[in-house]
Amino acid sequence: MFSVIALLAGVACSPANNETEISATPAAPAAETAAPAAMPRSPSGEGASVFFVSPADGDTVTSPFAVEFGIGAMDVVRAGDNTPNTGHHHVLIDTELPALDMPIPADEQHVHFGDGSSATELTLEPGEHTLQLLLGDHLHIPHDPPVYSVRITVIVE
Repeated sequence: MFSVIALLAGVACSPANNETEISATPAAPAAETAAPAAMPRSPSGEGASVFFVSPADGDTVTSPFAVEFGIGAMDVVRAGDNTPNTGHHHVLIDTELPALDMPIPADEQHVHFGDGSSATELTLEPGEHTLQLLLGDHLHIPHDPPVYSVRITVIVE
C-alpha cells in the first residue's frame, strides 16, 4: 500500500512537462447471478420424432383422460439409461419449450416419465390446454438436435 502511495505522490510531484496521467478506473460490477453453464447433450437419432397417439389435436376430453405417446427412430428407456438413440418422455402442459441445453424442469407443467412409460392419465381443470412432448436423455436433458412434438390443444369439459 505504501509503495502505491509513494508512486502516486511521485507522479503528482513530477515536472509539468511530464504528460503522464493516472486515472482511476472503477471495477466492473460483479454479476448478480451467473447463468448456469450449458450441459453436454446426447445426440438424437436421425429422423427421430415424438408424437401423441391420443388425444388428437382439438379433441374434447373429460378429466382424467388417457394420453398415449409415440416415438420414431429412437427407443424409450428409463431415466439414467445412457444407451445411444434412447430417451424418455416429458409432457409439457400449458407452457413453452424449456431451455434445450439444461435439464427439463420437474413441476406441474413439465411432467416426467423417467420410468420409461409411454402412456398416462392426466387430470386437468376444465378449459383449453396445450400439450407437447419433449424427449429427454438419461439426465433429463433434451437431445441434440432436440426431439419434440407439435403442440396440440385439448378442451377439457
